Amino acid sequence: MRFLESLRPITLMGLIAIGTVANANPVQAQSTEVLTVAGGCFWCVESDFESVPGVTEAVSGYTGGKTENPTYKDVSRGGSGHYEAVQISFDPAKVSREHLLELFFRSVDPTDAGGQFCDRGESYRTAVFVSNEEEKTLAKQVISDAQEALGRKVVTPVLPVKPFYEAEDYHQDYYKGESLVFTRFGPKRQAAAYKRYRQACGRDQRVAQLWGDAAPFAKDH
Repeated sequence: MRFLESLRPITLMGLIAIGTVANANPVQAQSTEVLTVAGGCFWCVESDFESVPGVTEAVSGYTGGKTENPTYKDVSRGGSGHYEAVQISFDPAKVSREHLLELFFRSVDPTDAGGQFCDRGESYRTAVFVSNEEEKTLAKQVISDAQEALGRKVVTPVLPVKPFYEAEDYHQDYYKGESLVFTRFGPKRQAAAYKRYRQACGRDQRVAQLWGDAAPFAKDH
């Protein structure tokens, strides 16, 4: 009996330790923040930002418009008011919102009000979505800095956050998918089709022309 009683404090300490570990996960989850941006083709934005240290996930979707639960067809044909957008989840202890915004502006053409690169129309315009005044002030400051660096007017708007609708499953991680798709270049795996599209669209060429060595992702493609 004394032996069993001597185990009780140890058991209690073990339970406390387990409880501490269990409670640590919600705290960690709460440290994740979200930045939502529109930068033309959401495949490309997702691909770029999933390579950034501190980013835990990038999800392609639609936001900014009036149509509820839109499909890709609804958005691409126009009239929905939605942008192709990406919701970027990140750990602020590893990468700041400011740095992500700086990367974003240097990965697009923020002087183009009609779309991005070969993709034209309202759904392909650039935008930054904010949920409070602090985020708005920060975005405006990054835009001012980008405008000064370019010596040209930045037309990317800062808009209040609206409901974000995740795009269809086949759009998620398209840049590394292995499914067979049929393109104007013939049947290809998604990853190969993505690379061909990105090159043909001139995204990286234009970004490099605008930003030079400050373009963070163009040299990777």
